[in-house]
Amino acid sequence: MTSLLSLFLDNLLPIFIAAGVGYLITRWRKIDPRDLSLVTFNIFSPCLIFNILTHNELGNGEIIQMIGFGFLVMFLVGLVAWVGGRLLKLDRKMQAALLVTTMFMNAGNYGLPLAQFVFGDQALAYASLYFVSMVMLSYTLGVVIVSMGSMSLPRALLNLTKVPTIYALVFALLILETGWRLPLPLDRVIGLLGDASIPMMLILLGIQLQQVSWSRAFKPIVLATTIKLIVGPLVAIGLNWFFGMQGAAQQAGILQSGMPTAVMTTVLATEFDTEPAFVTAVVFAGTILSAFTLTPLLAYLGG
Repeated sequence: MTSLLSLFLDNLLPIFIAAGVGYLITRWRKIDPRDLSLVTFNIFSPCLIFNILTHNELGNGEIIQMIGFGFLVMFLVGLVAWVGGRLLKLDRKMQAALLVTTMFMNAGNYGLPLAQFVFGDQALAYASLYFVSMVMLSYTLGVVIVSMGSMSLPRALLNLTKVPTIYALVFALLILETGWRLPLPLDRVIGLLGDASIPMMLILLGIQLQQVSWSRAFKPIVLATTIKLIVGPLVAIGLNWFFGMQGAAQQAGILQSGMPTAVMTTVLATEFDTEPAFVTAVVFAGTILSAFTLTPLLAYLGG
C-alpha cells in the first residue's frame, strides 16, 4: 500500500495537477484546444525529438535494439486493437482513434520519470530510446492512421510532408552521423522549446477533458484501456524473450509498454479531428487505472 501511495504521489499526482490547471483555466476563459495543438505539433514536439536524439550516449546497437523493440510492441498491440475494433464493428473514425489510443503510450511525461524513480539513470536512458521510438511512430504512422479517419490513403500519406517532427528526425540523424555540433545558443533554444512540449501536452489534456463523452463510446473506451494497460505489457514480456534484453534494458522496455495512452494522441486527434473526445477519455481513464496495473508490473520487474 505504501509503494502504491508513493507511486501516485511522486508520479501521477503532478500529472493530474498539471492537467487540472488546463481544465480550470478553460472553465474560466474559453480556449480553443486547436490553438495549443498547433503550437505543440509544429514547434515543441519537433524540438523534443531532436533534443533527445542528439543528447543520447548509448551505443548504436543498443539504440537500434530498443527502438526496434518499441516498434514491434506497438505494431502487435495495434493488430490486437484492429481485430477488436472489427469485432465491435466500429466506424472508420472510431477505428482510427482506437488504434492510436492503444498503440501509443505515455512514455514521456509518465514513463520517463517513473523509470528513473524506480530503476535509476541507466533505465532512464533506455526508456528515453523507447520514447523516441514512440514519438517517431506516432508522428509518422500515427498521422497516417488519424488522417485515414477522414480522408483517403494518398492524402493521408501526403500529410506526412506537413509534419515538422519528420524533418527534425532526419536532421537529428544527420547530426549524429556526421558528428556536427550545433552552436550552443541554438542548442539551448531547441532544448528549451523541447522541454515545453510535455507541460503543454498536459495543459491540452486538461482542456480536452471538457469534451469527454463517456456514454457514447463506453465499449471502445473499455477495449482501448484494457489493451493498453494489460495486453501491452504482456506483448512486451513475450517479445523480450525473443530480443534477449536484460537488466535496465528489459525493465525499461517492458515498463514503457505498460504505460497508459500517450497525452500526445490528444494532439493528433485534435489536429486531424479524429474523435478527440473519445481519445481524451481513454487517456484520462488509462492514466487513473494505470496505478493498479503498474504496481504488479513493477513488482515483476524487480522494482
